[in-house]
Amino acid sequence: MASPLRTFSSALMEDNISSAESIINKWDVDSPSVSYTKVTSLFYQDDDRSEALRFINTVKDLQRSMLFFISDRSSPDSHSLIITAQKLMESAMKRLQKEFYQILSVNRDRLDPESVSARSSLTTLSSLDDIRSDFEDEIDGSDDEIRPGGESMTESPVPIQAESDLRSIAECMISAGYGKECLGVYRSLRRSIVDDSLYRLGIERLTASQVHKMDWEVLEIRIRSWIPATRTALQTLFHGERVLCDRVFADAPESVRESCFAEVTGEQAIGLFSFAESVATSKFKKSPEKMFRFLDMYESISDHWEDIQSTFSYESSSAVRSHATSALLTLAETIRSALAELESAIQKDWSKSAVPGGGVHPLTGYVMNYVAFLADYSQSLADILAEFPLQVRAPLPESVLSTAASSPMNGCDENLSMRLAWIILLLLCKLDGKAELYKEVPLSYVFLANNLNYVVEKVKGTDLEEILGSEWVANHEAKVRQYAANYERMGWSKVLSSMPPLDSGDRTAEEVGEAFRSFNEAFKETYMMHATWVIPDGRMRDEVKVSISRKVVPMYRKWYEAYRGRVAGVIRFAPEDIENL
Repeated sequence: MASPLRTFSSALMEDNISSAESIINKWDVDSPSVSYTKVTSLFYQDDDRSEALRFINTVKDLQRSMLFFISDRSSPDSHSLIITAQKLMESAMKRLQKEFYQILSVNRDRLDPESVSARSSLTTLSSLDDIRSDFEDEIDGSDDEIRPGGESMTESPVPIQAESDLRSIAECMISAGYGKECLGVYRSLRRSIVDDSLYRLGIERLTASQVHKMDWEVLEIRIRSWIPATRTALQTLFHGERVLCDRVFADAPESVRESCFAEVTGEQAIGLFSFAESVATSKFKKSPEKMFRFLDMYESISDHWEDIQSTFSYESSSAVRSHATSALLTLAETIRSALAELESAIQKDWSKSAVPGGGVHPLTGYVMNYVAFLADYSQSLADILAEFPLQVRAPLPESVLSTAASSPMNGCDENLSMRLAWIILLLLCKLDGKAELYKEVPLSYVFLANNLNYVVEKVKGTDLEEILGSEWVANHEAKVRQYAANYERMGWSKVLSSMPPLDSGDRTAEEVGEAFRSFNEAFKETYMMHATWVIPDGRMRDEVKVSISRKVVPMYRKWYEAYRGRVAGVIRFAPEDIENL
């Protein structure tokens, strides 16, 4: 005979089942006699959610009753009561499953305040027709849609309340053994939202084969979209999904939250990083011109490394972290290869045409513009080169070794300063060879002065000066002055030697006339030849002009003032004429 306490408990459990019938049947989505509740939301009946709370508590009581009768078969009605309770539970779970789906779908653009939907232009609800149709067919085969009482579906509750409702439903369904159904709805809807958001950001899933077949013009468009999209995805979209998943399934085991988040975002996140790795292994991987896009992609990942590690910290998301690491390492290797290719291209430049007038060589402009752009990525390059010091066959020249010592940077960044100094040194060595293309030695010095001055001016006042150091700048400025002085000395020697010093004794009119004729001829010849030579930099041009004038004009003025009365017919230039030319 059952004890009085046991009999009382059994009666209480029977009452729970009996009480559950009225409220669960009221919200039965399959009942043909109940039309209002088929299109009305349980969770929007009243502001305090009293009806929903009553329903949830009823389900919990029903579950306790089921467990009681399953564990105690002494009652003759246990079997029938279990069957009744099971049917009610299935009906309740269908209702909660549908409520869960509707709350998720109607709040898809507002549920998570940190998601990309709340911080970008993704404000329009995308079509859910296919998903809704499949889901509703699975539940009841009808086209009924739950609506808040007296409201349209677009007037959804605030996100915080929606999260609270979802959490209540999730906890109830999972504890009742219907976690698979609940998680299935969540994963399907949230994954579609992530897909839709990435698509709106310009991200399309591409295989490595598709990427490798693309022309650069097409691929660059993809990269331009990928860079800001990755920033948004890592800062807001994936992080927002992690926060939402943790909140909705806060009462579930951590393993549930882990696997759910991984299934919602894992494939899409891996796709982002796989694209970066595919680009880094494409046919353009050794192209110096493409290096800056590789650097942009590298920074898009490295700048958000903490976001990646924190958002995808679950063990179930380890594949995402692995792909991010692989993409970063592959991009770094590609950037180092492109840098080596640039150095090789400089050394292999065998163009034999001299720049007219000794101007700035195109190679100088190309390399220095390139190096200046590299300086904009100094921190990333320092990381990329940290464990890969410069390797050359011959000992490094002092101009390169002193760079790291004079640079404000230190530690692993010495690799960067030495590497950029090395690239510039390769350029200067190549320019030395190109200077030999000029037949006139003074013109070769004009060429060297122009090009080295261009190099120095590209460095001064920029990030390059911080990287290379003040000593490097000072040394190369001194070399520019040396080249200019060599040009003056060799280019104007004939003019300067045409008139001997005045203290060499009295001269006959014939000697004086011959001196002026020699000067006229030398000056005209030098001036006409040098008139086709160029010094593009205005400051250097003025300095050279003043320096030459200080050497030529005072000497000529002395002769002019001393002898102009004796050989006036021979004199062609006044000192002012020479000074103003």
